[in-house]
Amino acid sequence: MKSKEILRLAEKYGAVTAANLSELVKIKSLSGGEEEVVKKIREQMLEAGFEEVRFDGLGNVIGRIGNGKRVLAIDGHVDTVDVGNPGNWDFDPFSGEIKDGYVYGRGAVDQKGGVAAFITAGRIIRELGLAKDITLLCVGSVIEEDCDGLCWKYLVEKEGIQPDMVISTEPTNLNIYRGQRGRMEMDVIFNGLSAHGSAPERGKNAIYMASRACLEIEKLNERLKHDDFLGKGSITISQFVSGAPSLCAVADYAKIHLDRRLTWGETKEIAVEEINAIVKGTDASVVVPYYSQKGWTGLEFGMEQYYPTWLLPEDHPVIRTGVEAFTRLFDKAPVVDKWTFSTNGVTINGIYGIPVLGFGPGNEVMAHAPNEKTPISDLVAASAFYAAFAELFAKS
Repeated sequence: MKSKEILRLAEKYGAVTAANLSELVKIKSLSGGEEEVVKKIREQMLEAGFEEVRFDGLGNVIGRIGNGKRVLAIDGHVDTVDVGNPGNWDFDPFSGEIKDGYVYGRGAVDQKGGVAAFITAGRIIRELGLAKDITLLCVGSVIEEDCDGLCWKYLVEKEGIQPDMVISTEPTNLNIYRGQRGRMEMDVIFNGLSAHGSAPERGKNAIYMASRACLEIEKLNERLKHDDFLGKGSITISQFVSGAPSLCAVADYAKIHLDRRLTWGETKEIAVEEINAIVKGTDASVVVPYYSQKGWTGLEFGMEQYYPTWLLPEDHPVIRTGVEAFTRLFDKAPVVDKWTFSTNGVTINGIYGIPVLGFGPGNEVMAHAPNEKTPISDLVAASAFYAAFAELFAKS
């Protein structure tokens, strides 16, 4: 394995990687509005020597190196959440400033840093000829923040891209991640009967119905399943809305929105049935919403808002390869862990069964937080890891 050469080139191009990330951070790119940033990524990929770079129908940018039968994909989403309260930031969120060994700004961690790192990895792979027997696809994916996995649903079902495995470059603090809890959203709609507010006994108040259910859902959270690795399932109510003919009337409508996190062994069917049991006997319905969004290309695409749990065994060949690549590069064993949040792995592995390994620059605690920044040393290490993994993948 060309560990020394890979590390040397990763360090040589460290300033380029940081500069590329800085350029990406300067471009605001909320979900559905990624056109400018994916076009910049295309420029960076071509400058790094990628053999082909194209956009798919939804707007994902796909860079290719090599033409081998076995396909390794590296994924990084290019959309970010918004800034939130600007007063919580100590600097301009879109400055992309490079200072004191960090790149600063929204998306530096979540997760344009991974994209900048895999572009440099592509450069290294080209220079050292590491992709002779494989096809490497580097994907800058869109609309992840609004609907994780939607981009890969499009890639698999509409573009026919089904790699042998995928590296997710979501932030892992340079640890190797092998799974995450799943999640889903649910709406519970309560139908009451309106009556004049002076005689509430004539009606059926949907707010009371929903409130009783809310208290039972709070209790449900305490008894959900626990997994030794992924942790406990959870549920919370994130929205409560109601309606009545007037403010002098009994409410005849209420809706609660649920955020359900699913540990290993929990499924959509199980989660829906738990809520059905709580609202049984009331005029209520449980619905898993459907998300639909237009990409920057103008194409509309959607999926049900169920994002399955996924987990690879620690002795899975993909994880073993990752551990070997890390150990050879850095002369120490990696920490093998999990994400607390959700990633595109929910469709890549959770739906399609394609193995996923997580490795990314930056600490996930910075994701969605103010004062986001990524160490340049992390960018260098991630670039080296992706190239080293590609070399081992080509030989396996």
